[in-house]
Amino acid sequence: FRFGDVDVDFARAEVRRDGRTVDLTKLEFKLLETFIRRRGRLLTRDQLLEAAWDHNTHVTDRAVDAHIVNLRRKIEPRPAEPQFLQSVRGLGYRFDG
Repeated sequence: FRFGDVDVDFARAEVRRDGRTVDLTKLEFKLLETFIRRRGRLLTRDQLLEAAWDHNTHVTDRAVDAHIVNLRRKIEPRPAEPQFLQSVRGLGYRFDG
């Protein structure tokens, strides 16, 4: 899957940006995969927690936000002005890639 200058290879669990490998954590890769597979749809923090975290792990909604910030730093051309990973105020996030 390709968006912008980022290539995602699900079979290899690999992400490249401008041809260079992007080091994502397992959790960041799971989040990115969830966003790509449900692109264009609003995902709430609860949906992201269920999709990416182990069910025996207790995390807060704000943990999701922190991981989104880290993911944006790695995949967005301008993380402060996200082009692909959009916030939907008060509701969650949407991937427009």
